[in-house]
Amino acid sequence: MDVREGDVEVSVPDARDGASEGAGDGVFYNPTQELNRDVTVATLRAYREREPRASSYLDAMAASGIRGVRAAAEGFDVTCVDVDSDAVDLARENLARNDLSGEVVERDVNALLHESVFDVVDLDPFGTPIPFVDAAVANTRNVVCVTATDTAPLCGAHQRSGVRKYSALPQNTDYHPEMGLRVLLSALVRTAARYDKAAVPILSHVTRHYARAYLELDARATHADELIDELGYVHHCEDCLHRTHEFGLIAHPPDACGACESDRLLSAGPLYLGSIRDADFVRSVRERVTDEMGEAARARRMLDTLEGEMDAPTHYDQHRLCKQWTRPAPAMDDFLEDLRGAGFEATRAHYSGTAFKTDATVPEIRDATAE
Repeated sequence: MDVREGDVEVSVPDARDGASEGAGDGVFYNPTQELNRDVTVATLRAYREREPRASSYLDAMAASGIRGVRAAAEGFDVTCVDVDSDAVDLARENLARNDLSGEVVERDVNALLHESVFDVVDLDPFGTPIPFVDAAVANTRNVVCVTATDTAPLCGAHQRSGVRKYSALPQNTDYHPEMGLRVLLSALVRTAARYDKAAVPILSHVTRHYARAYLELDARATHADELIDELGYVHHCEDCLHRTHEFGLIAHPPDACGACESDRLLSAGPLYLGSIRDADFVRSVRERVTDEMGEAARARRMLDTLEGEMDAPTHYDQHRLCKQWTRPAPAMDDFLEDLRGAGFEATRAHYSGTAFKTDATVPEIRDATAE
C-alpha cells in the first residue's frame, strides 16, 4: 500500500499481512512510529543549522526505506542498508519514486560501518539496538540516533534480560519509562567511552512503547570522562515511593528509607543521571516541526514539555501518589501550582500526562498539595 509522510510518498507492506507491526518475515513498516520519524526530520533540520558540514546519513535498518527517503528529501546524502533483499528493492524503489538519489546496499550494517564513516547514523531496529551500537559510535562523525523498543528489559519488567543486554540493573518502578531511558543512555554513554568518545544526549524521549535518543559525539576523552561521572544509582522505596540518587560507579544503598524507615528498597544502576537533552537544541527542533508532518501537533506538544522539563533523575506519577495517599487527583496545573506556591520547583514531564518533576520529597509533595 502507499502512504504519505511529510513531503514523500512511499510504498510499504500492506498492514493486513502483519509485517507492519513487526509480525512475520515481511519487510517491516510501523505506522505508529510516524511521530518518531517526524521528530527525526525536525532534528536533522536543526542539526544541519548547528553543524552545516554534517551531510551523510545512514539508514541502518532500511526496511521500506522510509527514514532514508525522508532524510534524502531534506538534502542529506543517504545510504540505506538492509540484509533483506526485498527491503533493499523496496527502499531503492521508494527513493526513485520520489526522484531522490541515494545508495541502497544489501549488507550487514556492522560490516558496512567498519568500512565506512557517516556523519549521522540512525539505528531503528526491532528490539534492542545494542548489537549495533559499537560499530555505530566507532564510525560516526556527528550524531548517532537510537531507537529501543524492548521496553520490558529496559524498565525492569524483564530484569535479567535488561542486565544481559544493557549491563545495568533496571527496576520496575512507577517511573518505569524514565528508568528505561536512563538505562539505555547509560549503555550508550559507556559504549562510546570505550572508544574515547563522549556521547552527549541532545534530545531523548519516551513515547508509547519505545525510547529514542539523539547523541552528539565528541572525540575528546576528557569529555567522555565527564559523562561517565554522570552515571550513578537510584534508590527507591517500595512503600512510600520516596527515592534518592547518588553519582558514581559504586552503589551505597541506604539500609532504610529516609522518609518512612522502610527496608523495602530497590536500587537501580548504573543509570545515566545527567540531562537527557539540550534545551536550546530541543527548542530549535520544535521550531522546525512543520505542518505537513502527520504528527506535527503531538511533536510540538512533546518537545515543548521536554524543553521545560527539570533535570531531576526521576519523575513522579501524580495519580500513583494520590492513590498512595487515598485522595483524588486534582487538575495537574493546580497540583503543580501548589508545589510552586510552597517554594518548590515543579514541571511537567513528557513521559505521560500525569508525570511531573520536582525538587520536593514525597512527604513535601503530599503536604504542599493537601487540600
